[in-house]
Amino acid sequence: MGFFKNLFGGRAASSSADFFTFTVRCDRCGESIDGKVNLKDDLSLDDEGGYHARKVLIGSGRCFQRIEVVLKFGPGKDLTAMHINGGTFE
Repeated sequence: MGFFKNLFGGRAASSSADFFTFTVRCDRCGESIDGKVNLKDDLSLDDEGGYHARKVLIGSGRCFQRIEVVLKFGPGKDLTAMHINGGTFE
């Protein structure tokens, strides 16, 4: 079974330390939406030597409001700033 997993690109399970999770509330309908950033794959390098990630979240279909989240991380991948448009952080 491990042969097929390796052959077709199976990946090892990631730990919860590899992710930054957050929850937002939609300004339009009030729906609570969970988001997740993979700290190994989703970050882009900043000019200041830190990292940033941009996510656009849409709820389960009640209002289709786009919620844009920008997260900034330091060189050690610790959260330094959170910005949101279309919602609020919970």
